[in-house]
Amino acid sequence: MKKSSFTKYQAFLITALAMMQFTIMMDFMIISPLGAHLSRVLHITSAQFGLVVSAYAFSAGISGLITALFADKYDRKQLLLFFYIGFIAGTIFCGMANSYPLLLISRIVTGIFGGVIAAIIYTIITDSFSYSVRGRAVSFVQMAFSVSQVMGIPLGLFLTDRFNWQVPFRVIAAVSIILLLIIIKWMIPVPKTASKSNGESLKQFIKVLRSKAYQPAYFISAILAIGGFLLMPYASIYLINNVGIKESQLPLIYMAAGGCTVIATPLLGILSDKIGKYKIFIAGSLMVIMMIAIYTNLPPSTLITVIIVSCLLYIGVASRMISGMSVITAVPLQQQRGAFMSINASVQQLAGAIASLCGGLITYQKLNGELVNFNILGDLIILLVIASFMLMYRIDRKLVPLEANGKHNVTP
Repeated sequence: MKKSSFTKYQAFLITALAMMQFTIMMDFMIISPLGAHLSRVLHITSAQFGLVVSAYAFSAGISGLITALFADKYDRKQLLLFFYIGFIAGTIFCGMANSYPLLLISRIVTGIFGGVIAAIIYTIITDSFSYSVRGRAVSFVQMAFSVSQVMGIPLGLFLTDRFNWQVPFRVIAAVSIILLLIIIKWMIPVPKTASKSNGESLKQFIKVLRSKAYQPAYFISAILAIGGFLLMPYASIYLINNVGIKESQLPLIYMAAGGCTVIATPLLGILSDKIGKYKIFIAGSLMVIMMIAIYTNLPPSTLITVIIVSCLLYIGVASRMISGMSVITAVPLQQQRGAFMSINASVQQLAGAIASLCGGLITYQKLNGELVNFNILGDLIILLVIASFMLMYRIDRKLVPLEANGKHNVTP
């Protein structure tokens, strides 16, 4: 096998993990474009809607910290199945909710299980794919984000308009059950990397959490999450009430932006492996800075203008996510990988939850529906993107070369 190729099983594994990530992203992403709809149907404010989004993230963050205590003590497949079953249950509850309190509780349950799955997926990828092809592997999983926009979000909006807002969650749950059976039957177990007692696990957790070598990665992950949580929950409200986009046109915007990133994502994965993950990260960051400045200050605009800006913005975001997560997976020692990825996911979720709440506090709607201070969210994101440059440089230059050569300078 060539060094740059996947085996047949690796191809199956990355496909199954990408599909699993797709269901997770669909469950999370469908909430954002339903913001205007839920605000109207459930009679909730933008702050209350922000709480729905942040409730998922807060519960996922807490769950991630708890999972870090035992993430390396169990077979990765068993861990994945346990949390995926819990995610399916939470999604079914969302499909049954008929009020704001029930929806809020359902999002908490879904977050407890679903928010940890991405960390387990990235841990499995790191265990199963060498650093030289990891950019491609991560790009296929990241593609789930784009596909959820092209196929999932428009379908979710259609089902909401045709039936009600609970139906998309029921469809996600049905697809997830089929995927669960496939994983159970064909995925090969991924052995645990530690067998410590509870006391030793706690000490290991504290070491991983407090490690100065790992902290830059935690900060990068937080920054990657904050941008999406600041903007996405309020994007549909902003586009409809400020930019003049019709609610019926939202699926076209998400489809176009998602379609562009579906095409760009595998190319970005290949480029990150060939010319350098840090270079792609910087290029994507510069694009994000430019497009965020435009997106959050749009005057009343045509549909085609919003589509072009959205496409460029999402390509920039995909560049940062693919290259950034590829680099971050190189940071931990193998025996600490599960704990690190769980803590890392927890940091992302908690940072995102705080960002979502802050977004709801910073922005507000006038009586005519116009969303005020959306541009301030854009300014905050730009500052954070700039701050991420040096953090990523430190990780890429000091840790990654050693990991790629089979060495590591992190002290457990």
